[in-house]
Amino acid sequence: MDEQGSKSLAMVVMSGEMDKLFGAFIIANGAAAMGMDVTMFFTFWGLRALKKDVRTGKTFFGKMLGLMYGGDITRANPSKFSFGGMGRWMFGKMMGNHNVQKLNEMRDLAVELGVNMYGCQMSMDVMEIPQESFIDGVQDPVGVGFFLLKAQTADIQLFI
Repeated sequence: MDEQGSKSLAMVVMSGEMDKLFGAFIIANGAAAMGMDVTMFFTFWGLRALKKDVRTGKTFFGKMLGLMYGGDITRANPSKFSFGGMGRWMFGKMMGNHNVQKLNEMRDLAVELGVNMYGCQMSMDVMEIPQESFIDGVQDPVGVGFFLLKAQTADIQLFI
C-alpha cells in the first residue's frame, strides 16, 4: 500500500503475444479503474506493445531484428493458432463480433487511466529500440531495480 492507502499493482510484461497482451491490459485497466496505482514494466518481446509502427535498429543485427519482429501492437499474433497471421485476423473478427475492444484501444485506455508504462532500458538497448519509437504516454525507460522497488511494495505482482 502506498502513503495514501491505495492499493498497487506491479506487472512485468515480457510476452508480445496477442492473448497475453490482452490479459495484461485487461488486468491493468481493471486495476486502474478501481483506483489502484498500476506499474507495467515491458521487457524484451513485450516492448512491441509500446511501439509505434516504425522500423528500429542501428546495427546490422538491430535492423534485422527490427525487420523480422517489426510492427506495432496490431502485429501481435496469438500464442496458439497463429497460422501465419490468419489467427490474428480470425481472433480480431471474433472479438469484434462480441464488442471486445482492439488491443491498441486497450493500450490507449491504459494511458488515459494513468497506468504507468515503462520500457526496460536494457532490453531497449539490446534490441535497439529507442524511446522515440514508443507511443505517447510511455514513461522514460527504467532498469530492473526501479521495477523491483515498485514490486516490493505492491499489493499485487504479476508476470505475463
